[in-house]
Amino acid sequence: MNVNVIIALDTRRKKKDGTYPIILRLSCDERTLPIPTKYSVPLNDWDDKKREVKNSYKGLTSVTRLNNILSAQKKDARDIVLKLQEAGKLDSMSLADVKVRIVKQSASASFITYADEQVSALQEARRFGTARWYATTISVLKDFVNGITYKNTGKSKNNARELYTGKDIKFEDINYKFLTKFETTHYKNGNTVNGLSLYMRAIRAIYNKAIKDGLIDKEGYPFDDYKIKTEPTVKRALDWDLLKKIITLELDATHECFYARNYFVASYMMYGMNFSDMAYLEKSAVTGGRINYRRRKTGKLYDIKITPALEKILSYYAALSPNSPYVFPILKHDTPEQQDKEIQWARTRYNKKLKKLAELCGISQNLTTYVSRHSFATQAMLHEIPLNAISSMMGHSSLKTTEVYLKSLPSNILDDYNAKLVEGI
Repeated sequence: MNVNVIIALDTRRKKKDGTYPIILRLSCDERTLPIPTKYSVPLNDWDDKKREVKNSYKGLTSVTRLNNILSAQKKDARDIVLKLQEAGKLDSMSLADVKVRIVKQSASASFITYADEQVSALQEARRFGTARWYATTISVLKDFVNGITYKNTGKSKNNARELYTGKDIKFEDINYKFLTKFETTHYKNGNTVNGLSLYMRAIRAIYNKAIKDGLIDKEGYPFDDYKIKTEPTVKRALDWDLLKKIITLELDATHECFYARNYFVASYMMYGMNFSDMAYLEKSAVTGGRINYRRRKTGKLYDIKITPALEKILSYYAALSPNSPYVFPILKHDTPEQQDKEIQWARTRYNKKLKKLAELCGISQNLTTYVSRHSFATQAMLHEIPLNAISSMMGHSSLKTTEVYLKSLPSNILDDYNAKLVEGI
């Protein structure tokens, strides 16, 4: 098998900043496979004949150095191919096998590069929430290795997908010492245990995916030694008397909290449906007195009976936007990227209105989009619905996820249990 390696610009994958990824292109017969580098340039700054970046490119201080790096990566890849050929292994390998071997051994096999690929793949799969989570983690890691102080604000960093020219992070760099140092820096900057958990779980997920893809070996896996910590969060579920205040609150359709209250109640009555699924709920899914829809996160199919109170809310919004395919007036555009932005904006606005709704109802607890979902789980448990049934109703893939929602029982329930245990003493 004769494998050729060239440097090329992947003009099929234009990035949001208008640049195109520079790749190593493997070819054999009529088949080709790309190996990404961590660089991308505008189309006008690429010399396709010389297969290098033009001096007109202003994204780096030294274009010559960039071209030297790319040439070195090509040489490393070509050397690996020649070694496989000399060892008599090349003819028994597929082009994909050769790619995996090159990526494992070459300088381009970095955690940053692979993680960026995963963000792109998640965006293409329309899993924008996970993509933002990974991108934020990547950006924080870049700041960490470059000595930039970061503060966890709970918001995604916008520079996560920009051209990166700082220190690289290879998979072999991510070991127990690296993770504990990252942890120490995280706490030193005044960040929380659960904030660190989010970053660490993203790093672990990307690392595990790389192992499954054959990019790296299981040997040296850092999370066998490093254990991710979490701490209990503030109770999110509302007691029934507070829920009832929200449900029975009389609001005129012109009131600023009218939509927020209806969304909150509808979510609760639809098994604690999350806001994203509510946004994508189509009118065609509401038929025959039932709601049939598939949860976007897990793919689980729901079949929910519509109660009279829920019917009133659904009918109101279905009539409000007769030309829209969706029940709730949240999505107005067609492209996944635009719809994701609309959901983010609407969720932020919804949470602000929920805070005002809490004031109207005399609720001191922080009211967010998640509270209706947690409240549904807690009320289901208090009505002695089996855990596996609650898990199924909420669309969880495992009982462990459901248990997270139910780990904080209301104090009055614990008091009742204790009274039974000490009765007669």
